[in-house]
Amino acid sequence: MFRVRHLQYGMESVNEPGKDMDSLDGSVEKNIGNSIENAVSSVISRRESRRSFLRNGAFAAFAGTMVGACKPAGAIEKPVKSAVAKVAPVVPPAAFGTADVSASSIAAADAMDKMHEAGIKAFPAKSKGRGNQLLAPRIEGGVKVFDLVAQRIQWETEPGKSCEAWCYNGMVPGPHIRVRQGDRVRINIKNELPESTSIHFHGVELPNSQDGVPFITQPPIKPGQTYTYEFSPPNHGSHMYHSHHNSTKQVSLGLLGAFIVEPRDKSTEPHADVDHNFILNDGLNGFTINGKGFPATEPIVAKLGQTVRIRFMNEGMMIHPMHLHGMHMTVIAKDGWDQPQPWKCDTLNVAPGERWDVLVKCNNPGTWAFHCHILPHAESEHGMFGMVTALIVSA
Repeated sequence: MFRVRHLQYGMESVNEPGKDMDSLDGSVEKNIGNSIENAVSSVISRRESRRSFLRNGAFAAFAGTMVGACKPAGAIEKPVKSAVAKVAPVVPPAAFGTADVSASSIAAADAMDKMHEAGIKAFPAKSKGRGNQLLAPRIEGGVKVFDLVAQRIQWETEPGKSCEAWCYNGMVPGPHIRVRQGDRVRINIKNELPESTSIHFHGVELPNSQDGVPFITQPPIKPGQTYTYEFSPPNHGSHMYHSHHNSTKQVSLGLLGAFIVEPRDKSTEPHADVDHNFILNDGLNGFTINGKGFPATEPIVAKLGQTVRIRFMNEGMMIHPMHLHGMHMTVIAKDGWDQPQPWKCDTLNVAPGERWDVLVKCNNPGTWAFHCHILPHAESEHGMFGMVTALIVSA
C-alpha cells in the first residue's frame, strides 16, 4: 500500500489496491483544488504571515504539478478558466515588406526632417558664455601665477537651455592654462562654492603634497577659503585640472579645465597650424564638447593643406568614440606621452580620464561631421544634439 498524506494542508490522498483510479483522481483533484483555493484566498485577505505566504505559494506550485501527474492516461482535459486577462495579438502593419507611402507616413517624415534641418542650419548657434579661454599668468619673482575662483553660475549649453554650473572663473570648461616644462607655477584657488573642494592636476607628475586629494595630501578647501598649489611640471603633454572632492558632482557640473605643458625644447613638437582643445563631458548638464551641446558647439576651422592638432580630453564618466568624417587622424600621443609609432584611425575611443593627441592633415575641403559614435550621445529623431561638431576645411 502506498499512502500520501498532506494533513498539514487539510488533504489526504490514498492509493490502495482495489481503489478506482477515476474516483481517486477526482478526489485528489478536488482536494488539491480546495487547498489551492484556500491558500490563494488566505493570501488575498492578507491574514497570513510571510512564512505562511511562502508555504502556501510553494504548495500551490507543487499541487499544480500533482494534478497533471495524477491524471490517468487517456484522461480528457477539461477547459480551465484563466484569471489572467487575454493579451491581444500583435498584428503587424500591412506596410511591412512594402514601401509605406501613406499620407500619415509622409507627414511624419516631413516633420522629423524639419527638426533635423533646423538644427543643422542653426550650427554654429550663438549661446551665452565661452569656456576654455587662455588664462595669461602674472609673473612674481620668476613664478607664473594663475588665480582661479570656484563658483556657481548659470551656464547656457545651447540656445535657450541654461543650467546651474560649478566652474572656474565663470566659464565651462575653466580657463586654459598653458605653461612650459620646468616652469615654476603657482595656482591660487578661492572657493566660493557652498561646499569644500580641491584641485587635482591630472597627468602631471607632481610632488605628493601638491596632488590635490583631500585627507590624503591636503585638507579640503572649505567655503570662503583660499589655497595655493606650487610646483614645476616635469613632464610635458596634454593634461587636465579638476576637482577631486565630491568629484562626481563637482566635475560633472563643470569644475575642470585643460592644463597644457609645452616641452622645454619646442623643436621636438610636430608642426600644427591649428591647436584645438576638445574637452568632453557627460554629466548633469548633458553631453558637451567644451561646455556646449550641438548646435552651440564650436567648429574647428582650417584652410586646405593646413594641419590641425586636436587634444581630446575626457572629463566625463563614459567612453566616447570620436569619429571624423572625410579624413583620418594620426595619433601621436596618449596621456601626454608620445606614441612609439604614430598610427592612423578615423574613430578614436576616448575613455574617462584619457587624453589623446592627434594630427589631421586637412586635404579634403568641405564641412565634415565630427561626433561621438555612441549614437544616443549625438542624434535622435529630433535631430543632432550633444557631442556633435564639425571640421570645416575651406579651399
